[in-house]
Amino acid sequence: MSNQSQRVVITGLGVVCPLGRDLDSIWANLQSKSSGISELDCLPVGGLDVRYGGQAKCFTGDINDFGPLEKTLQRAIKKNQKVMCREIEMGVAACQMALAHAGIAAPESRNPERTGIVYGSDYILTRPEEFSDGVTACLDSQKHFEMARWPTDGRPKVNPLWLLKYLPNMPASHVAIYNDLRGPSNSVTIREASSSSSITEAVATIRRGAADVMLAGATGSRLEPLRALHFSVSDKLAANRVNPAEMSRPFDTGRDGSVLGEGAGALVLESLEHALARGAKIWGEVIGGVGSAVGHFGQGEARDFVRIATKNVLSGLMHKASLAGLDLKSEDWHIHACAKSETEGDSSEALGISDSLAGRRVPVAAAKSYFGNLGAGCAAVEIVTSCLAMEHQKLFPVLNCETLDPKCPISVAQSDSSAGNAFVSLAYSSQGQASGILVRRLLSA
Repeated sequence: MSNQSQRVVITGLGVVCPLGRDLDSIWANLQSKSSGISELDCLPVGGLDVRYGGQAKCFTGDINDFGPLEKTLQRAIKKNQKVMCREIEMGVAACQMALAHAGIAAPESRNPERTGIVYGSDYILTRPEEFSDGVTACLDSQKHFEMARWPTDGRPKVNPLWLLKYLPNMPASHVAIYNDLRGPSNSVTIREASSSSSITEAVATIRRGAADVMLAGATGSRLEPLRALHFSVSDKLAANRVNPAEMSRPFDTGRDGSVLGEGAGALVLESLEHALARGAKIWGEVIGGVGSAVGHFGQGEARDFVRIATKNVLSGLMHKASLAGLDLKSEDWHIHACAKSETEGDSSEALGISDSLAGRRVPVAAAKSYFGNLGAGCAAVEIVTSCLAMEHQKLFPVLNCETLDPKCPISVAQSDSSAGNAFVSLAYSSQGQASGILVRRLLSA
């Protein structure tokens, strides 16, 4: 039975990103203004004009990178890594670390029937080498590919399990199987909007009484070779700089494009009653989530779908705040913007934020200035960083915003900015999808 008054809280955080894969390291890097953008070693040399990005070099795929695991679970994950691409591995790792952080990694610490997962990802591209042996088997003496030979000579050379490595529902499937999560399970694939949408669905699942505990978040990468090639021709990427840490420049007048990255984040969500009963540490309460989809249409401002979608989401979240008794007109809070460092996108998002705030000054954070665009995983990682900031009551500054673009009428977070008692996370895709969630500190139970 649905209970919209059911309060849902965050009790576990897991992350794999260019700043690290443990919360202390990530917070230390944010506080010291240490960028995670560096020279890439995961793409073909000379094949792309992409030399730097937000590579999660802290994650090698070694079983120890998945966090504290008991031996049986270690063996299960290690055995099945042969059917996981890197994005899926990062997502599984983030979820396992979130369960451990919440103190419910042990099977006996949770009810499997009342524990589920909603997890997002990008659409995952198959790496070319999956088909290389098959293609080679179909070449003639002149090295020309003969399609007619594929059914008999080529296809048998392809691993029959190759597809399992790239299905976007596999992160949720793996985690549910390894941890015997028998509750609701779902997957979301809407690019950067995936993380908040997954969290929103997980919260709704708890509120409708279908689960007591849910894992939520997303994994993503723009550093797979074909994906990187696609974005290098379809998107405006930041130009290489002598110091790559200066490439991601949200809201700065000198921004010239986004930076490719990879990462995954996961949250453990619980009903407040369930969390209190087991004495869990609470990192925040999710008031709610909002989604919006805006097409490319009309003329002038009507074509500015990022501005419209951002306003729709932020205005909707502010309305949810008022329904929950949270007065954002007087409360100290912050906004975590999508902030891709795109010339048009940043100004459009900033205008959408300004439209919703109606003159109020709220600090705007942008973790992408530290690690670039992580695809579907970016908002989940950003939400983790905002939870850390709220815990420490201190925001991290936006890197490289040396001169705020006059077209971005917002208050960019500085080193002395307060994180406040609540935050809004915003995300949008270039296809017009947008989503966001509102989280506040649990000041009373």
